[in-house]
Amino acid sequence: MNSSFYFSRSLSEDRAVAALWGCRLATGARSCVVKEDDDFLEHLVLLRTICLGAEASDELHVVAVDSKNASGEHRPVPIAALRSSLLPMINLKGLELVPPVTFVLQCGAGPVYLSGQRVTLEDGAVSEAREEELSEEDRGDEDDDGAS
Repeated sequence: MNSSFYFSRSLSEDRAVAALWGCRLATGARSCVVKEDDDFLEHLVLLRTICLGAEASDELHVVAVDSKNASGEHRPVPIAALRSSLLPMINLKGLELVPPVTFVLQCGAGPVYLSGQRVTLEDGAVSEAREEELSEEDRGDEDDDGAS
């Protein structure tokens, strides 16, 4: 079973929208794909934590990320090797990936849980258009108030 969850939060000062993201890798679903959005905005996947589930056996679990590299090739790159008795969880900082990206459980039965954030960076032109639209609405409301 491949499951994902999202929770959105607007970061207006950074002109970005962040959504909590997570997925579960196990025998039944050995991969999880974070798809690319077709909205012409810049998107990032910030991976923060990879941890084994409580029911994971004491074997090696290797998680890899498969994303297009600079030469356009897809090659899985291991990013975590976990074992419940030695290292059941890792925290990552600074691992930013550009969708589409696939997380793969290369070995082990899991479950392995991945969590982080999906960030959408608003285009400056889109943000300025929204601000202009809001300011025009405010001016229209002021004109309506003055007419009464």
